[in-house]
Formats: sequence, structure tokens, C-alpha cells
Amino acid sequence: MSTPHPIVASLRNMFLASTFMVTTINIKAPFLAITALFSTGCTQVGVQLANLPTYMDSNEQHLNIAYGEHPQHHLDIYLPAQTTSEQQPVVVFFYGGRWTDGDKSMYPFVAKPFVDRGYIVVVPDYRKYPEVIFPAFVEDAALAVAWTLENIADYQGNPDKLVLMGHSAGAHIGALISADERYLASHGHSSRPIKAFAGLSGPYDFIPKDEDLKDIFGPPERYPEMTVTRFIDGTEPPMLLLWGAQDTLVGRRNLDLLQAEVAKQGGQAETKIYPNMGHVDMVANLIWFMPSKASIAQDVSEFFTRQLQGEHYDKLSP
Repeated sequence: MSTPHPIVASLRNMFLASTFMVTTINIKAPFLAITALFSTGCTQVGVQLANLPTYMDSNEQHLNIAYGEHPQHHLDIYLPAQTTSEQQPVVVFFYGGRWTDGDKSMYPFVAKPFVDRGYIVVVPDYRKYPEVIFPAFVEDAALAVAWTLENIADYQGNPDKLVLMGHSAGAHIGALISADERYLASHGHSSRPIKAFAGLSGPYDFIPKDEDLKDIFGPPERYPEMTVTRFIDGTEPPMLLLWGAQDTLVGRRNLDLLQAEVAKQGGQAETKIYPNMGHVDMVANLIWFMPSKASIAQDVSEFFTRQLQGEHYDKLSP
């Protein structure tokens, strides 16, 4: 087995600790056990546990639908229970993983709280480093969004009510698609069809320091192309930028710089800081059995609802 990324290794160690806690009936075990869902290769216990309600419920799922020609160009669609003949709003979620790891099969748990609120949720895969470098994974994501705009009506989705959401590297990808019109324009969507964007712990404005990130985004003269703030002009969709104050992987400056640039350009961005949340916590909070340390699903869904209804919104409290 190859040496895991330090983040993955740390999460695996937490899983081992949680396994001991489960055997001793420690009530904190579920919180630690779920970190295993981000691990690759060694265990899938956390993934299965996190996604158990999704597997068991009767809501409709359409898995491994091709949106392009590459083997990674597939997406999953999760539908709410059909209680109306009206088209439903659509959330496209991009998972994180440092632009190197991750798989859509790990994230039904993200879909569940939004499906329960009446959204259709689309989770695409995309190519990753070292197979590709920037901007290939953003181009893949844009292709997935374009496919969704053109085909989601077949699944009773409303293409005029499409929003994006992402965590970590996925938030970076979603923010770039939202801010840089060229990605969707290359697929014939020249107007701005995205109605809102929610980013969890996103690295929106940073200079790569690690060697793998330099390989992914370099050479340095190309760094401006991967910086979300560079493309803010006030016409981008409203943004909700969320960050956990215990995050040691992605600094708060990313959120602050993006929010400031949006405000400077006359756009709309609101922010919320969760004092007791770390980087992984921000997405793990969406899992069904997690302690209620934060109301992330509620905050995001309420933000989306306001934007889709065309209502003015006020900033969330810190």
C-alpha cells in the first residue's frame, strides 16, 4: 500500500481510536468513527455507516450516469420523495480531497439532508492529480454542471433553480465555476445559470507551497487563473462562505479575501464562522448521527431557499 496523504493518515488513526471507543460503548465513538469515511484503501466502515440511511430509504437514486467520455465522467442523482408534480430545485455538490482523492460513492450522506428538504442532489466525479493538472478538474466539473442543466428536467429537476455547493477543494472548484464565466460558456451556457453557491472551508485565494500543489497549479505565472478572487466582478451568483475556526488546513483569509472582493465589486456574499468546527467537521456535520455542533445543512438550505425565491437576505450571525 502506498504512503497515504498525512490528512488521510490522521483520519485513519482517529478511526482506530473510535473503534476502541465503540467496543467500550463510549458515546463519543460515532463522532470519531465517521472520520473513516475520508480514508481510502484500508476501511470503508465509516462510509457505510454514514450512508446507511441513504441506502435504506426509498427515495429514488440514479447512479453512475455518464456526463462525458472519460471513466471519471460519471455522476449520481438523488431524488426526494415525489409529493408534487412540480420540478424541484437542484444542488450540485463537489467533494474535496486536495484535488487528488475522493469518490462520489462516499457522499450520499451529503445528499440526504438536502433531499429531505426537497432538493434533487447531483454528485459528480472528476479527474484528479496526478492524472491531470489544473484546470482539467474544473473543466470536468463545468461539464457536469452543463450536463445537469441540459438533462435534469428528465429527473423532474428545475434547471432554472440550480445551485452549487462544495467542500474544501470542491468548494474551490465550485467557486471558480461560479465566478469565471468561461467554464460554462465553453459548453454553450453564456449567461449565468447558477443561482447561488455555498462553499465549506474553501481555499479561494492562496499561493501553492507544497510540491504537489505546485505541480497541480503551476507554473507560477498560471496561479492567477486558479484564484477565485481574480474573477469576481459583482455579477457572480450570491455566495455563502462557511468556515470552521478550528480549521488548520485552510485558513480564514481565504473566506475573508473572497468576501471582501465580492463586497468591493458590489456582489452578494455572506459568511459564517463555526467556532468549534475543524476542516473535516464542516462536511462530517452533515452525517445523520453527528452531534449538533453546527447547523450547516439548515444554514445552507435556508440560504439556497432565499436565493431561489429571489429574496434579499441578511448576513448570518457569527
